[in-house]
Amino acid sequence: MGRLYLQLLLLCATCIFACGCETVAKIIGPEDEHVDEAADGAVWIDPVPRVRKGVVVLVQVGAGSAQPVQMRAQVDQNGEITLPYLLQEPVLCEGLTLEALKQKLIKCYQVFIKQPQITVNFGEFDIKSGVSPWGTVTVLGEVVMPGPVNMPPTQDLTVTKVLQLAGGLKPFARKDRIRVTSCGKDGSKTCTIVDLNEIGEKGLIGKDIPLKAGNVVWVPVSWY
Repeated sequence: MGRLYLQLLLLCATCIFACGCETVAKIIGPEDEHVDEAADGAVWIDPVPRVRKGVVVLVQVGAGSAQPVQMRAQVDQNGEITLPYLLQEPVLCEGLTLEALKQKLIKCYQVFIKQPQITVNFGEFDIKSGVSPWGTVTVLGEVVMPGPVNMPPTQDLTVTKVLQLAGGLKPFARKDRIRVTSCGKDGSKTCTIVDLNEIGEKGLIGKDIPLKAGNVVWVPVSWY
């Protein structure tokens, strides 16, 4: 029985190698099997920060020599903010830039105040759990916490930084074939390979490419 099992095992191995490396890759599981999924997820996002659901905005309203009123409001699930004391109706603001929101609020407050003086800014947010007006980068594959990662206000997010924010790599992650998929305004998509070994062991910091909102970072699994 043992000899028969050994003969069958040798026969299977011979057949696999006779079929060539391509067949072996298909049996083991090709490293690129999820690349198309990652590429499809990349989208183009306007680099100008915009008001989004969950974002906090800071509004200051003043008139003449009166002490300005400062308010903090979070955009609700309807894409609106409600400013107490001065406005009774919520203001639809999702998708607006800060300047566009400022101009809209000026028109709203002109009903109550002559020549209102208004400033609008984004409030601080938790990069791990908040909502960023600058958008997100999606991290997939062999990372501890796959999913969207907020773009910071400095917009200096790189591959190594986004992997740290995603909890780091899993034990069997392939460090030399990390793929960054980007989408252009015209819908065209490009894929860049990043080798963490070159960045870390060789000190080639220039290989740690900067990311943009809408990018997808895919970390494949190592099969050997």
